[in-house]
Amino acid sequence: MSSPRSRRIHPAWIVAAVGFLALVGAAGFRAAPSVMMVPLEQEFGWNRTTISTAIGLNILLYGLMAPFAAALMARFGMRKVSAFALIMIASGSALSTLVVSPWMLMMTWGVMIGLGTGSMAMVFAATITNTWFYARKGLVSGVLSAGSATGQLVFLSTYAGLVETNGWRFVSIVVSLSALAVVPLVLIFMKDSPAKLGILRFGETPEIAAEVSSDAAQNPAPTNPAKNALVTLVDASKNKTFWALAIGFAICGATTNGLIGAHFIPSAHDHGMPETTAAGLLAVVGIFDVFGTIASGWLTDRVNPRLLLALYYFGRGIALMLLPVLLSDAIHPSLILFVVIYGLDWVATVPPTIAICNEVFGKKGPIVFGWVFASHQVGASIAVIVAGAIRDQTGEYTLAWFGAAALCAVAAWISFRIRKVPTPTV
Repeated sequence: MSSPRSRRIHPAWIVAAVGFLALVGAAGFRAAPSVMMVPLEQEFGWNRTTISTAIGLNILLYGLMAPFAAALMARFGMRKVSAFALIMIASGSALSTLVVSPWMLMMTWGVMIGLGTGSMAMVFAATITNTWFYARKGLVSGVLSAGSATGQLVFLSTYAGLVETNGWRFVSIVVSLSALAVVPLVLIFMKDSPAKLGILRFGETPEIAAEVSSDAAQNPAPTNPAKNALVTLVDASKNKTFWALAIGFAICGATTNGLIGAHFIPSAHDHGMPETTAAGLLAVVGIFDVFGTIASGWLTDRVNPRLLLALYYFGRGIALMLLPVLLSDAIHPSLILFVVIYGLDWVATVPPTIAICNEVFGKKGPIVFGWVFASHQVGASIAVIVAGAIRDQTGEYTLAWFGAAALCAVAAWISFRIRKVPTPTV
């Protein structure tokens, strides 16, 4: 194999760049339901619980698909799996324009989009990081994680404006075309592994590569992706660290995609704030998420990731405690401060979580992270439905915000208590 130093730009960075664009494209539809909730409510007369259930199904399948997607990528390659996922997202988004009843919304928003985006979930970032990088793993996972979350949030302002001027169906078509536009880039530039190009991972030495190859030869991965994912889950579930990460990440999902991602705009609308203004605030969350997640990746390479997770969850809980008194019909400095803090913290939890998975579970780290990420989406799906029900029953979201803040305190404590394990246990 040739040394990466012989090339001006290591192909790993090209793969990471294409992966970033693919994650941004896949994030498009995950942004749409938040700005479509009120228009659907007004057009069809469905209550917020019904619409939230469709979003919850999307989030649940998005998470449950992740570990199987990681195994499929290990079996068939990142390029094929990610291209197919983008096509499924585009198809589901286009078909959603035809919905006239809740079950149709469940099938398009829930099933098709959930499975498609699940195949392009954070586990995609973990797979690229583990496959192509030996050095700078924290930084790369931070950038890729930011691409997914930021794409979801930055699109919101644009989508809100399009919904207001052209209707929600037009936005679905835009999302469909955006996802399709990324497919050619994936097919042309996404490479499955350094070995296929005859090179080493970025930052890897020939000695390290030989050791890794020897280990892979002695412990070949199962050829059945589903079996591989399930066997990995069984093995990982015997480790307390897995459960600590899974519980923490379930709370992470509940307090990001489940609450803020799905219900911030409707909640702000309840306080008299225009949807476009609220969407603009979430877009600012997305912008600061770029800085926060990349910084988190940089810190993960240098600081104990367990300590980082504890600090992130604790800070998020404080912010959620204050949100009920910050929401109003207009933007004010304290609300801007909340948006900035939440943006910096949005998916800052991902790089340290990936780092712990790779540290503890070795080469199975990406698949283990897929299951941890599944718990993230289970928490989010429960939260989005519960928050919708709380809103329908009480007329406001206050109990949802306070409950989420309490859960963040639990996640901070659990994360701080994770034991450092220097060698793989699975």
